[in-house]
Amino acid sequence: MTASVRRGLYAITDTGLLADDVLLERVEQAIRGGARVIQYRDKQLAAAERRRQAATLATLCERHSIPLIINDDVPLATAVGAAGVHLGEHDTGLQAARRQLGPSAIIGVSCYNRLELACEAADGGADYVAFGRFFPSSTKPAAVQATPALLTEARRRLDLPIVAIGGITPENGAELISAGADLLAVIHGVFAQPDVEAAARRYAALFD
Repeated sequence: MTASVRRGLYAITDTGLLADDVLLERVEQAIRGGARVIQYRDKQLAAAERRRQAATLATLCERHSIPLIINDDVPLATAVGAAGVHLGEHDTGLQAARRQLGPSAIIGVSCYNRLELACEAADGGADYVAFGRFFPSSTKPAAVQATPALLTEARRRLDLPIVAIGGITPENGAELISAGADLLAVIHGVFAQPDVEAAARRYAALFD
């Protein structure tokens, strides 16, 4: 699947929040609410279960022309035909991921609060870079702190999409967009809400 990263809500699944029997339904609700990217993130399931879930989501996302990004797992992204992969500092290297996934894959890189990492990723052919956390995060409470000023400087220096992540709500997200973020990456603010579609719409509205 050839896809691109569009400005807006970047919704990240968490299998700790989403039971298997509701995963597909909740992701489709997020897409209906305006999510522009879906990331499959799992830190607990067996390989066969991960592959089954990811394959199901890949089919759903392709039907809606929404890129599915796999967190930290290049072989899984390859196996299910996902649009791409998101890499952390200690995951598969960018060049190795590109060789395995091909030139049309979307490869994003976590850059935490370090602009130099983002510049290196951009020079290495990343399709987007991600900074954060910006606010207190229940997913990664010990993550390093990033600032809106970092987004502004990154926007000045980089010519690729910039993702902000970490404790982002519909109330504080506008500040990050104004500072330079192209996408807001959200887990709990979407998938831990009783009405996922409505929650996604609140984030999507920030980009109108």
